[in-house]
Amino acid sequence: MKQGVDTIDFGPEPGSGLDTWLAWAAAELGDAAVDQPRRDARLLLGHAAGLDTTTLVAHPTRPLGAAGAAAFRTAVARRRCREPVSRIIGRREFWSLDFKLGPATLDPRPDSETLVEAALETITERHRAWRLLDLGCGSGCLLGALLKELPLAFGVGIDLDPAALTQARDNAAGLGLAGRAVFAAMDWSAGLAGRFDLIVCNPPYVPSAAIAGLEPEVRSWDPGLALDGGADGLAAYRRLVPGLPDLLAGGGRAIIEIAADQARPVAALLRQAGLAPATTRRDLAGRLRCLVAEAFAPELVKEK
Repeated sequence: MKQGVDTIDFGPEPGSGLDTWLAWAAAELGDAAVDQPRRDARLLLGHAAGLDTTTLVAHPTRPLGAAGAAAFRTAVARRRCREPVSRIIGRREFWSLDFKLGPATLDPRPDSETLVEAALETITERHRAWRLLDLGCGSGCLLGALLKELPLAFGVGIDLDPAALTQARDNAAGLGLAGRAVFAAMDWSAGLAGRFDLIVCNPPYVPSAAIAGLEPEVRSWDPGLALDGGADGLAAYRRLVPGLPDLLAGGGRAIIEIAADQARPVAALLRQAGLAPATTRRDLAGRLRCLVAEAFAPELVKEK
């Protein structure tokens, strides 16, 4: 069967059990070469039926009505065309929090939770009024996760895309953080005043020529502005790193996501900017995922 909305087998009859619908969807998605088809089918079924995973598992023969069946067929057809599950359901869980997504925002990946972990490792006392900055905030997932962990902290998120900022504000409000987070449209840190104890950043770092080789879930659905790192993938770092010393308070840290092969050149840029030698952090798969760069005055942060 060819991939596409027009070629989908429209499956069981409305009123069939959830397990029947799940088996049909997993087969459809597997036929379209979707990774982990049964997992995705279960997530989409729960969304279409308005049921959580526990209910799906506990009541496999529960009938799926006409409205749920129609919604599920549409969702499966979209996933067959390699639209990510998170785009179909409109949200992504990150750091055990729900973040709504829009066309202007990068789909947060679990690997980026490494930045949150690295940031929290540098904090000496969580109940202090830390000042946080998220450069290129997108959906606001990094800033939102940190503000939830640091109850007295205040954060600033900046992004070039006004639509991404609207999404980030909405997410902050949904997490009850509207009073501790502000967002502004800026080209990296140009014109930004103030000093911050902690800066997080997930810049675009995919070399332009490599974007065509990414999985369709990424290249076709994530915004190019959030992916394209220029010819060598380092264009954003060259622009943002020189401004970090003027933004970091004494002893502050900058946690920056990188591709696994970019640690050396980005660390060199950080040294050239006058920051202390950067340390690396690996994600759960063991890949280099971020650099932690330090301004001086270490009494503000703990050493590992």
